[in-house]
Amino acid sequence: MTKGTEAGIPKKAVGWAASDTSGVYAPFHFTRRANGEKDVTIKILFCGICHSDLHTAKNDWGFTTYPVVTGHEIVGEVTEVGGKVGKFAVGDKVGVGCLVGSCRSCESCKVDAENYCPKPIFTYNSPDVDGTRTQGGYSDIVVVDEHFVVRIPQGLPLDAAAPLLCAGITVYSPLKYFGLAEPGLHVGVVGLGGLGHVAVKFAKAFGAKVTVISTSPAKKQEAVDRLGADSFLVSRDPEQLKEATGSMDGIIDTVSAEHPLLPLLGLLKSHGKIIMVGAPEKPLQLPVFPLLAGRKTVAGSCIGGMKETQEMLDFAAKHGIKADIEVIPIDYVNTAMERLAKADVRYRFVIDIANTLKA
Repeated sequence: MTKGTEAGIPKKAVGWAASDTSGVYAPFHFTRRANGEKDVTIKILFCGICHSDLHTAKNDWGFTTYPVVTGHEIVGEVTEVGGKVGKFAVGDKVGVGCLVGSCRSCESCKVDAENYCPKPIFTYNSPDVDGTRTQGGYSDIVVVDEHFVVRIPQGLPLDAAAPLLCAGITVYSPLKYFGLAEPGLHVGVVGLGGLGHVAVKFAKAFGAKVTVISTSPAKKQEAVDRLGADSFLVSRDPEQLKEATGSMDGIIDTVSAEHPLLPLLGLLKSHGKIIMVGAPEKPLQLPVFPLLAGRKTVAGSCIGGMKETQEMLDFAAKHGIKADIEVIPIDYVNTAMERLAKADVRYRFVIDIANTLKA
């Protein structure tokens, strides 16, 4: 491996960016940092659309710096490697998720949990190592430290692999960490969207009995017949809730809208766990008595470290797990955002960057 021929020279890039709180995307020319000794330059082939992209584009969380190129479910091909890169070569198919940097020295980083580093560098809307702002995957190229790049295993379709870099690791990590990846357990999955549908697939691959919990009875056939869930529970039906009382070892809650936790706590066995991976904008009410009575836990989890993300991709390839996607051209992104806001996608938009983004 040798240094790139243009080492030290910033790279011209083109993408689609939101420029104000309208969240409307338009073509945008900018520069990427030069490819450093430990960096790889990646030609982006596909990029998934995450709900976080929508929130960031509209500044729903209050810390967006415009213009912003979103996208942190990136799959591409290595086109340049730095002189000290040891993991990748030109031509490798790789992925980049939500992180492109961390301090590498804190307690979390030392145990391969870079996602909990107090000084993370996110893939977009974050201060980069050179003082510029990071920009995401709705663009033609990206330059990333090799430590924060993962290899896409053979046999995993590149377009359907993209959402695994956020949605996939977001549900895989808590299943593993909270002991819900053991065969024979009963796992509930709340919500059947971008996160929920891959949670069902991973939990089934771990050998769990899986119940999808939803407010929409219309999703039963999809959950059971298409995604392989063992059962379906309408969360607004008191009779169904009563029948399932105390039956689940753990629940992965993927819902980002305001919703009650009390019915979910009732579904847990003693010592059961609810792990929150969705991010409701308003605080949820947490009834304490059910926690005390059953020694139950409500916890949170956020993506995963780099080692675990690679492990997740390898597991997905071995078990044939991929996201259910709708591939779109880049100029459809504003319509896609409107549809995403209405949950009108089954289950993840993926932008065909290589074939539709033109300079």
